[in-house]
Amino acid sequence: MRGNACAAIPVSNRIIGQSRHLGSARVLNFDSIGGWFFAADPNRSFLEQTIFWAPEVLPTVIPVRPALLVSSHSQVTLDLNDLDDGQLRQGPDGWHAVLYLHGVEHRVWLKETPLVSVTYAVELPLDQDFEFRADAGRRLWRGLNGRPQGEPLHALSPNRRRRLALALRALDARMDGATYREIAEIMFPSERISARDWGTHDLRNRIIRLAQTGLTLIRGGYRALLRPPPRKK
Repeated sequence: MRGNACAAIPVSNRIIGQSRHLGSARVLNFDSIGGWFFAADPNRSFLEQTIFWAPEVLPTVIPVRPALLVSSHSQVTLDLNDLDDGQLRQGPDGWHAVLYLHGVEHRVWLKETPLVSVTYAVELPLDQDFEFRADAGRRLWRGLNGRPQGEPLHALSPNRRRRLALALRALDARMDGATYREIAEIMFPSERISARDWGTHDLRNRIIRLAQTGLTLIRGGYRALLRPPPRKK
């Protein structure tokens, strides 16, 4: 999957434990042990595995690094030591982690080997993704402090989620050989349209548009969902 730039190499707590001192952890060579430049098994559903996205593709991946100056009264711990193999991976560009704080997913990226008992700081480049990255960092901070994290700026509305699901269903049925009318009968059973009216009916056009949207998604359009457009206000 293009844009998914993590190497598929499991990392255990033992490796993290070895990195208590700078440079003490051995960085694995992913090429030598059969790793790939993406952390996804094409033979498994995405529901059965964690997909690690490169930060240049998903702007809500939060770049973090060890903090240089931290006051004792404001220290917040980002604990990566208890993450399992499906939550922490080493890639060619660094280390990627997926954390769940009070049921909310957060993604962080480190250029260097994660360290134990170190306070981290969020890096916020002043680029076009600053607003979304800053919001992701704020939500991570609130989660670490046990506060309500709120909805992300890039959250899809329920209506758009439903349309995307319908688009993929329509395309799946179309690729399986179903006609547009058969798709309409399954997806919208309450719509009863005669054969005479079907050719010019709005539902036919709607089904065609849904299938076309689904085709655009699987041809790379899904990446637009990862990178929301800049906010106008």
